[in-house]
Amino acid sequence: MGLRSFGVEEELLLVDADGKVPRAMSTAVLRHARANGESLHHRLASGWIDSELQRQQVEVCTPPCTTLDELSRHVRARRTVAAQAARAAGVRIVALATCPVAVCPSLTPYDRYRRMADEYARVTEEQLICGCHVHVQVSSPDEGVGVLDRIQPWLPPLLALSANSPFWQGRDTGYESWRRQVWARWPSNGPTEPFGTAERYRRVVRTMIETGTLLDEGMVYFDARLSRRYPTVEIRVPDVCLIADDTVLVAALTRGLVETAAREHRAGVPPAPVRTELLRSAMWRAGRSGLGGTLVHPGTWRPAPVETVVRALVEHVRPALEDAGDMADVRDLLKAPARRGNGARLQRAAYARTGRTAGVVADAVERTMDF
Repeated sequence: MGLRSFGVEEELLLVDADGKVPRAMSTAVLRHARANGESLHHRLASGWIDSELQRQQVEVCTPPCTTLDELSRHVRARRTVAAQAARAAGVRIVALATCPVAVCPSLTPYDRYRRMADEYARVTEEQLICGCHVHVQVSSPDEGVGVLDRIQPWLPPLLALSANSPFWQGRDTGYESWRRQVWARWPSNGPTEPFGTAERYRRVVRTMIETGTLLDEGMVYFDARLSRRYPTVEIRVPDVCLIADDTVLVAALTRGLVETAAREHRAGVPPAPVRTELLRSAMWRAGRSGLGGTLVHPGTWRPAPVETVVRALVEHVRPALEDAGDMADVRDLLKAPARRGNGARLQRAAYARTGRTAGVVADAVERTMDF
């Protein structure tokens, strides 16, 4: 199908003008963004920014892109124009996957979100978390399911690279991605066993909804799923990345995974026979350790150094990266997190300097736009 298009959705927190305290200002930010977006140089298409579950956050979306340079420009453009809209509303944006300071989330007053709050109670109340969702084009739903069935073992390293949520309600959780733990409370969250065909995938989704534990298809929160709106697979594992380049890196590796899995699907290579219990264990380890310890190696299902697992991921998708012209860029982009760590490490360094979780937020506000 040629070079697959891909794009990202980044969820961002809104904090006060001093960059310290979350503010429930999404309505005002969206109003400014939609009023001014088309008059700005970026010529943003409609739908590039939207509300999220809580009023202390917004979501920005890139259009479909075909090259890393194009995606990088759009990630930066979306952050830039969202930051301008936030300033007009008297707040700032910050790419943090959880809020380091204590906060009481304020639900966005949509009927669907109210239904979620009624049904899931405290689970909904505590979901002030921000992810990065990567969409990658597929040629058909059956190819998409073939991809979903084959990428599962390789998703935990994406969480480790993106992990950006060590703090929760004013305290260090000991995890690199506490967002993963909060997100896991939904009834449909997590890895999936192979579906085989699009029809079986739809049957599982339909049955889950019929159990009454999900309100609708939008609540199918698998680690990777078929998009309801686009001809894509949607990988929902990564935290929102503090550094824009890390977003581009995660997206490049994700497209490489999708292309690699699609080739295996076409060639009739069966999915690895891995139980979901092992997949959950590997994902837990990635959220706990991030880039600061060991990960579960998808080839051996034994602990291995982070560097070994990341190298294995790159080698796994190397032909796809080379064919897309992404290999050199990915190697360059990997140098920064190898040197400075992921967002979680940067947050802890900010806390060590300032001694305050508010200092973590203020530092992250600057890093969000440091490009």
